[in-house]
Amino acid sequence: MRIAQIAPLWERVPPFRYGGIELIVHLLTDELVRRGHDVTLFASGDSLTKAKLNSVHDQALRLDPRIKEPGIYEQMILAEVYQRAHHFDIIHSHVGWPALCYCSFVKTPTVHSMHGIFTTDSEKMFRRFAWQPFISISEAQREPRLGLNYIRTVYNGIDTAAYPEYPKPTQPAYLAFVGRLSPEKGPMEAIKIARGAGLPLKMAGKIDLVDQDYYREQLEPLIDGEQIQYLGEVSHEEKVKLLGEASVTLFPITWREPFGLVMIESMATGTPVIGMGLGSVPEVISHGKTGFVCHSLEKMIEVIPDAIKLDRHTCREEVVRRFSVKSMTDEYEKAYAMVLKV
Repeated sequence: MRIAQIAPLWERVPPFRYGGIELIVHLLTDELVRRGHDVTLFASGDSLTKAKLNSVHDQALRLDPRIKEPGIYEQMILAEVYQRAHHFDIIHSHVGWPALCYCSFVKTPTVHSMHGIFTTDSEKMFRRFAWQPFISISEAQREPRLGLNYIRTVYNGIDTAAYPEYPKPTQPAYLAFVGRLSPEKGPMEAIKIARGAGLPLKMAGKIDLVDQDYYREQLEPLIDGEQIQYLGEVSHEEKVKLLGEASVTLFPITWREPFGLVMIESMATGTPVIGMGLGSVPEVISHGKTGFVCHSLEKMIEVIPDAIKLDRHTCREEVVRRFSVKSMTDEYEKAYAMVLKV
């Protein structure tokens, strides 16, 4: 099968550190190549891939201070894809609404993986092109009121070989939080949980420009370097060690998380997850088996002792079974076949 994969240009594929969509695109693209498909990846020029790489700029846009209008480059890459559409059997977009208006002008079908949420403005575009084939990354992400042509839900997967299993947490015990330090990810809530439980908290993740004031005014005064530690934006190896040596990973989100990659990354190392029951959390965490789904901070504090007692190998087995690169790619191949009617 001749497949075009369209990645966001803001981050490299795979991301240097933080970037969930770009990691998924990388894993899927390389696995499709391993399975014998002819794949072209449209991404930033510094991307690393087994596929053919096509780009309109030599590095991730966020790394280039000369870029003043990133949307220009997004349009350029989409123009490149759809001018070459006849070379592909199927086009797989991971960039959301910007690709929608191009699809009507070519015969090659496009399938759209929805990695984010819908905004008031983007909903207008999705309604207009509701007939296009869409793939959700969780059932909770779907918006039935928009009438989109959802053909499948495909959960994100990870390369479990890149996440060694940690049979037991380090002592003394600590809680882990990994993710953007933004209000919707719940870093403030994680601090409250750690304080309520009387346990150390190790936090890692990037701080976007829009969240600088939030971090400086609300989080930084609470980070004492002892009970509450902020480790910055860590590498993959550092992240795996942070998650694997933790007793529990906290996922106290305050919004409808479409998926939440850190949950399966943590469970792959053997560390159970306690998450707020919003968005995809009840679909990803097997309650009482790989972690706990809660509906208040008080309950999250209460279940920490029980979470620590959960079988860590069971956590990893669940990820291998449900959230591996193999299972994700199997599902995407089925989605392609549905669209192509083969």
